[in-house]
Parts: sequence; C-alpha cells; structure tokens
Amino acid sequence: MRLTDEQVQAIRDSVNAIAGPSAQVRVFGSRLQDDARGGDVDLLVTLPEPVEQPARLSAHLSARISRSMHGRQVDVVLSAPNLRRLPIHDIALKEGRLL
Repeated sequence: MRLTDEQVQAIRDSVNAIAGPSAQVRVFGSRLQDDARGGDVDLLVTLPEPVEQPARLSAHLSARISRSMHGRQVDVVLSAPNLRRLPIHDIALKEGRLL
C-alpha cells in the first residue's frame, strides 16, 4: 500500500472527526499497488446510520484529507443505509484494505 503511516493516521483522524467514530474507511484502487506511481487516493467510507447530505459529507472529507496530504487528489465514496449501492461499492469492499 502506497500510504505512509502518517497519511493513514491523517485519513483515520479526518474520518473520525467528520463522520464520527463508528465510520469505517477503506483504501482501494491504485494506492494498493506498490509498483505503481502517483495517482489519487480512493476511499470508501462506510457509515452505519443514514446520511442526510451525502454530497456535502463526501466533499468535506475529500477536502480535509487532501489538505492533510499536501493537495493530493482524494476521492471519497460513501456507503450508508439510505444510499444506493453501486458497483464501485462492491469493488471497494472486495479489493479495499481497511484502515
């Protein structure tokens, strides 16, 4: 996985602060390929409760994590009981790594 311990902790801290301690976060995509270079950070944030403003929450998480990673592009996919499940959710759950 191409994330430092400090980056992993920054992601966890940001998700905890914004989405709450019950949220889980997984990294998936190119950041799991040790031989790759560059690329964005793809995250799946799973919440046990419904989300009222998913676009706002996703954008807030993405911005905060991006700032902590010196401007690196961060894409956040949300999973919650009231949100539609898409194929990207299945990929992230199957291939992703829990942080």
